[in-house]
Amino acid sequence: MTDDTAVEKKSIRADALRNEDALLEAAKEIFATSGVDAPVREIAARAGVGVGTLYRRFPKRSDLVVGVYKREVDACVKAAADFTGQYGPGDALTHWLKRYCQFIVTKKGLAAALYSGDPAFDALPAYFRANFEPTLQSLLQSAARAGEIRGDIDAFDLLRAIGNLASVGGTEGAEHTHRMLELMIDGLRFGAAKP
Repeated sequence: MTDDTAVEKKSIRADALRNEDALLEAAKEIFATSGVDAPVREIAARAGVGVGTLYRRFPKRSDLVVGVYKREVDACVKAAADFTGQYGPGDALTHWLKRYCQFIVTKKGLAAALYSGDPAFDALPAYFRANFEPTLQSLLQSAARAGEIRGDIDAFDLLRAIGNLASVGGTEGAEHTHRMLELMIDGLRFGAAKP
């Protein structure tokens, strides 16, 4: 392989990655407003690519939904490391719980697809738990060691509680969810053992 061929392959790969990222971002935005059944032409247009490019990377709609979901899970998990670097343990936990709640609130449209019975989505609940549980457990342990929260909180229970809280819509929607999350965070602090 010549040097020119190697450079050409790298630029094709970089271009393909940019297209994939643009498609996932466009799909995320459109799914949030129009649902997962939104026209693929609209997604491709927002991403600035052709429909053929979308189908080459995501041959089925379920591939695109899975891609968006995993990308968003990964971004939420990465936020935990960012918050840990910027804040003390209690504040890092608080910021991440708000970020996770936002993830849940904005993914309501994906819920119907995820529980549709389509086998393409079978692995997503395990992906969710395998990424979110250890992330939250680490944040909880750090905050408990610092004496900022109580030490008997199970990560999966808290993830489910926030998921249940976010699923209650009502007329106030996300605003109500965030107020209730603040109460839940205050509850984590009750009974904290100061070091």
